[in-house]
Amino acid sequence: MKVFAISDPHLSFTADKPMSIFGDVWENHWDRIEADWRAKVTEEDIVLLAGDISWGMTLEEARKDLDAIGALPGKKVYIRGNHDYWWNGISKIRAALPAGSYCIQNDAMRFGSVVICGTRGWTVPEIGTSLSADDEKILKREALRMEMSLKCAEKLRTDGDMLIAMCHFPPFDSRYSPSVFTELFNRYSVDKVVYGHLHGSRSRAELYVNRGNIEYYLTSCDKLGNSLALVADIG
Repeated sequence: MKVFAISDPHLSFTADKPMSIFGDVWENHWDRIEADWRAKVTEEDIVLLAGDISWGMTLEEARKDLDAIGALPGKKVYIRGNHDYWWNGISKIRAALPAGSYCIQNDAMRFGSVVICGTRGWTVPEIGTSLSADDEKILKREALRMEMSLKCAEKLRTDGDMLIAMCHFPPFDSRYSPSVFTELFNRYSVDKVVYGHLHGSRSRAELYVNRGNIEYYLTSCDKLGNSLALVADIG
């Protein structure tokens, strides 16, 4: 079993929000993602999708986007991104997802020897700066949600299992400084973290870093050249 990841496809099969206005890397980007996906992923594999899936404002508007992903091989596991406005009512979403598609919200899931948890996250301030009162409130709330998800993962995890956490926002600042999220990942012995949100040439973040023996993967699709990142290959 292999674990792949990608984020931020910003699909718009119903919504009129073409991503090609942001540059050549977005031209026919879904076709390129789909081709790479089919070339790499088998039905036994897992694909993690770390948010900003669809421009749909409602679940109905997002349905074609979710169905397009659902038609691809593998088990698909979602978390919410900041632009996933359609994500409203977890029971309703789970009932609407195609077979083989799953979403995480304040909980965790286990597939074989892999346990997956996560939440959207929020902007982490640069060292020496502070957030607005509203942003600080959201950051604290998201940290609580991450810990809730990690606690669920802890209950599912057995000896030898790999624990992968997902968040949409980067869990650290631009210098990869420690944060409330990285402290949680260390405390709960997370093995790997998948995140997205960063786009374009101005965001000079590395696609892979290792901090405190935890591997961090940036998986924004434009940063990956519209291909999936291999996160783990388990026997």
